[in-house]
Amino acid sequence: MNRTTFLLSSLLSGLVFVVSAVAADTTQPAPAAAPLAPAPLAPAPSVTPSYVIGPGDTLQVFVWRNPELTTTIPVRPDGKISTPLVEDMTAVGKTPSELARDIEKVLAEYVRSPQVNVIVTQPVSTFSQVKVIGQVTNPQALAYREGMTVLDAVLAVGGLGPFASGNRAKIIRTENGKPREIKVKLDNVVNKGDLATNVALKPGDVLVIPETAF
Repeated sequence: MNRTTFLLSSLLSGLVFVVSAVAADTTQPAPAAAPLAPAPLAPAPSVTPSYVIGPGDTLQVFVWRNPELTTTIPVRPDGKISTPLVEDMTAVGKTPSELARDIEKVLAEYVRSPQVNVIVTQPVSTFSQVKVIGQVTNPQALAYREGMTVLDAVLAVGGLGPFASGNRAKIIRTENGKPREIKVKLDNVVNKGDLATNVALKPGDVLVIPETAF
């Protein structure tokens, strides 16, 4: 082999090596893309549609297509709220839907066809509580939750007291501005497992467990 042939052979071998290396490198898998973070979820309503707004509750007032009018505010002790363009509107005693419609009426003077949604994000008023008083281990006010029953409430306060007359218990519920009494046989519910009288509670209910008459 002469010198020229040797140089050509070496050059071709080098080119084959470079091409092979490049081809091998292009076959490497591309680095995996970082997983996308999940989109933040919009706050969900924490109360039922029939919930009655009370002092101290925190409300999110959302005005569609008008972010400058959307706000989160507490209900003042006087029962009113103030939002952009809406001042001193009574909120206490209304459901979220009722309050939204009232806000829409005021905003209609400034915004074309306003659409308002009111969400109770923090229900803390007495309207969102159930009170358990009388002969129980720890009488107290409980935060109401959807589906709550008298058995749930009694267990949450530590059970019936030693002198409780459970079958003479009653729920005091305000309906249309008037108190109504609902009798509950708590002894049968707690001690006999008779769930037929495990009455469902509503926000604002007062569960009264009297003392046994000696």
